[in-house]
Amino acid sequence: MESPDSANIRIITTLGHVDHGKTTLMDTLLAANNIISARMAGKMRYLDSREDEQERGITMESSAVSLKFQVLGREKSPMTYIVNMIDTPGHVDFSSEVSTASRLCDGALVLVDVVEGVCTQTIAVLRQAWQDRLRPILVINKFDRLITELRLAPVEAHHHLTRLIEQVNAVMGSLFASERMEDDLRWREERERRLAEKKEQLADEADATLNETDEFQEKDDEDLYFAPERGNVIFASAIDGWGFRIGKFAQLYSSKLGMKEANLRRVLWGDYFLDPKSKRVISYKHLRGRPLKSLFVQFVLENIWAVYDAVVLNPNQEKVAKIVTALNLKILPRDIKSKDTRNLLFLVFSQWLPLSTCVTQTVIDVVPAPSIAQRTRIPKILYPDLYEATIEPRNKLEEDLFSSNSAPHACVTAYVSKMFAVSCKDLPENKKKPITAEEMRAKAREVREARAAAEGVTKNEERTVQQLLTPPSYTPPPSSDYEPAKEDYADDAKAEVVLGFARLYSGTLRTGTTVYALLPKYNAVLGPAHPANMKHLVTVIVEGLYIMMGRELVPVDFVRAGNIFAVKGLEGKVWRNATLCSPGENGISDSPTEDCSCLINLGSVNRAVSVARLRVLEASPIVRVALEPVKSADMPKLVNGLKLLSQADPCVETFQQQTGEHVIMTAGELHLERCLKDLRERFARVEIQASKPIVPFRETAIKAPDMAPTKTPNAPRGTIHGSSSSNIVRITIRAVPLPQAISDFVLKNVSTLKKLLYERRAKDPVETQDEGWEEGQKADGHEDHGDVVRKPSVGPEQFWNALQEVCKKTGGEWTDVTERVWAFGPQQAGGSLLIDNRQSGTHSSLKRRLERIKAGDSEGEVMEKGVRNFDVHIETGFQLATFQGPLCAEPVEGMAYFVESVEVDQGSLEKEIEQNRMAQVTGSVISVARDACRNGLLDWSPRLMLAMYMCDIQASSDVLGKVYAVVSKRRGRIIAEEMKEGTAFFTVTALLPVVESFDIRKRTSGAASPQLIFRGYEILDQDPFWVPTTEEELEDLGEKADRSNIAKGYMDAVRGRKGLFVDRKIVEYAEKQRTLKR
Repeated sequence: MESPDSANIRIITTLGHVDHGKTTLMDTLLAANNIISARMAGKMRYLDSREDEQERGITMESSAVSLKFQVLGREKSPMTYIVNMIDTPGHVDFSSEVSTASRLCDGALVLVDVVEGVCTQTIAVLRQAWQDRLRPILVINKFDRLITELRLAPVEAHHHLTRLIEQVNAVMGSLFASERMEDDLRWREERERRLAEKKEQLADEADATLNETDEFQEKDDEDLYFAPERGNVIFASAIDGWGFRIGKFAQLYSSKLGMKEANLRRVLWGDYFLDPKSKRVISYKHLRGRPLKSLFVQFVLENIWAVYDAVVLNPNQEKVAKIVTALNLKILPRDIKSKDTRNLLFLVFSQWLPLSTCVTQTVIDVVPAPSIAQRTRIPKILYPDLYEATIEPRNKLEEDLFSSNSAPHACVTAYVSKMFAVSCKDLPENKKKPITAEEMRAKAREVREARAAAEGVTKNEERTVQQLLTPPSYTPPPSSDYEPAKEDYADDAKAEVVLGFARLYSGTLRTGTTVYALLPKYNAVLGPAHPANMKHLVTVIVEGLYIMMGRELVPVDFVRAGNIFAVKGLEGKVWRNATLCSPGENGISDSPTEDCSCLINLGSVNRAVSVARLRVLEASPIVRVALEPVKSADMPKLVNGLKLLSQADPCVETFQQQTGEHVIMTAGELHLERCLKDLRERFARVEIQASKPIVPFRETAIKAPDMAPTKTPNAPRGTIHGSSSSNIVRITIRAVPLPQAISDFVLKNVSTLKKLLYERRAKDPVETQDEGWEEGQKADGHEDHGDVVRKPSVGPEQFWNALQEVCKKTGGEWTDVTERVWAFGPQQAGGSLLIDNRQSGTHSSLKRRLERIKAGDSEGEVMEKGVRNFDVHIETGFQLATFQGPLCAEPVEGMAYFVESVEVDQGSLEKEIEQNRMAQVTGSVISVARDACRNGLLDWSPRLMLAMYMCDIQASSDVLGKVYAVVSKRRGRIIAEEMKEGTAFFTVTALLPVVESFDIRKRTSGAASPQLIFRGYEILDQDPFWVPTTEEELEDLGEKADRSNIAKGYMDAVRGRKGLFVDRKIVEYAEKQRTLKR
């Protein structure tokens, strides 16, 4: 990747809602680089290289391409720029591709459809660009729809564009405001911490306050917003190949109006008018009632409308000829007379307002070079809580990173954001290399000389041109000479090779060098020699480097800092992302301790919090499907294929359930279809059977008006007595539905709770036998799949105090419950609580345990002999009961379990210990606690909680009724409906159960395009065990209750899938006559 100057490199990505024209825009830029034909731009969708992408017309995988442009500099001398571009999907199912791409870029082209406006994914990608500190450029695309579809007048179009830009700026303003609030909170916490430290050092508290003089510095949001006069807004129609900025027309009209270009650029957008008498620009205050048109309408829009009117709306060859002459365009007469109006429109606009020139110039002007961009982006990656825009580098490594230094001695640092699979036959080294004319002539010359030497032929002998080019003795080598020696394509394991999708931040990376790969869990604080870091620091050999050109890979010998590239050699060592490091371009030395100064982990994340913060922007994997091969012998191939798929797709999750089923989790129905296609055709290459989608549920209980009598007489509802074998241990547990306020608080702050427990396990030597808490969960098969990621309302330090406040507001028995919270469940961080309500002794308190471990006391609580020894087993029973509830073995939410008493028969216990049968006792205690919790829930009115999609549907007015019918039939509800102003489109927002969401695209006949985003769980207010009992119910429904119980149907379906007992009648209506068909 040779470049005249590192300052002439730009790295950008395209972001936007689905079908807003990102890939079409990329086609225009590719045509400007002569990669595809200009006539095919917008039709070919070159970067959609998958067959299903072309069929569906949407992008499913991000693609990168490096383009070279020559631009005239200020001194009128041509300068060469290299623009690395990544085209990303807009569909919500593939939003993980957006986050992996934006991490590597410095700027973003944010595309917005001028008719559809700001959509759900538009807001999501703006938030992603904001978090990654990308410099955004707003591209208002599909401008032609205002003219050809909506038939707006230029004045109406101006108002429409103004409102659209205001909507986008409102999103940017909300992002700025939320970050300022977080910064303010972080600054206050830091200030209090420093004051506490000074208070300990200084005797007088007043001195500590007196020395604290710094104040919170507010940030300016002036450069934050999109404004056409600043040059960061492009008006475009990618399908017609044109686009412009305000500066283009300011340059055209400045000489005619006798104004400076800079002044005209400032007033060409907005409410500024040209006074026809004085020929001066005036504001709306000086209109005095005159019906003048704004400068933007008069000089920009009316000209564009005139071209569309003469070419498309009311074709007129004479007008077109005048326009071509006036604009001094070179268009052939036969093209002007052609009936292909779209082609003529493309020819006019591509010469007058070429989109590729506009986009390229905007990217060069707005997006900073890597050496400038990394000075602000890298500090935020290294120090996520950083408030300042940038900081000074602290060592040579940071100095190289901040400046994007590509010198030979600079530290090599590359971040691999994702892995992607490529067919072996598509690698450049495995392709047939066509022989050029020069090579053919050289071969012919060699053959001729050899023959002349052998036969003594004189040099003057004449030969025909045909003999020179194709000598008789020369036969092209067989194709096997060009293919790799190993014919492993038939072997499924070698059919695909995994490459890393990466960006080089500093240094120069060469093929054949050995570098370090730091995996995400590498802890830079501990150092490379620490035992915990040994398995997260691996060495890899760079087997190949490629520049990605969409579907093609171009091999290169080295890559300089500031470029996007693909790297080969990481397979088997890097799972999904990693940081490649070496002290220089020659690779690593023999001693890791000497190279430790170059080690940095750009992909390190706090496993409990930062991942959740990133996944808020992504679609949570919610659709689960169990897979099995048609032929049992193909199971190893399926397992290997699942590993490859999980590695190549950052959003998919694969795991094996305790039942032995291989399960794949995807973000949505469309994502699932793509994954199954990849498994069948690329990764496993076997026939696969997929089960019906496995949709997660949650179980809970509520206080209903009509409930059955309590299971335990003369005791509060939900109280269950249980005893272990031989009545050695007797337990009383009372189950109570959790108040809504407490339940909402706990569920919202699950990530905070996980962080507290993660810190506890990191410090507690008893609990650090496993490498990490999350890995232990995965090993046990208890990973929390299909849960919504919420943004926590409090940090770890304030969690217990905030919980105490919520409990006080709730009142009753919940007032002082915080000190007695024994555990959370399921999986120790969920929406159910275990509370120690025993009257005697010290309560088991999770809060006190965490405080004690934080203080460094690892000896544990001094437990009372006998009773307290069973606490761990009671908690285990609670975890099991909440992980697999009584209805259909789904996790439990919104329940609290009070342990009222635990009685132990000491004499019988000692006998069991003497006979070495303690394992049976502890096992029965776990079973008793589990069954007591389950039966306590059933003592109330049990309910299922359905996983819900937030469904954004864009539909025209003529199919709006069908959309309402489909949503209501699938037990969803409409929560908002908004008509896009100036259009015939409605945006309908609905909540839809995930279990009912499949095939919704087919049910609306394709007229509505829904975006489905997982939004948590809602109670289905129907008792799965309900049967008609009262006279009214029997009269209305009959004894058989002909109307099916929806909750029972869901419950029985899940129980049947899991192999549990299902209470289903073989004969439903024995007395009804049945006529069997012959």
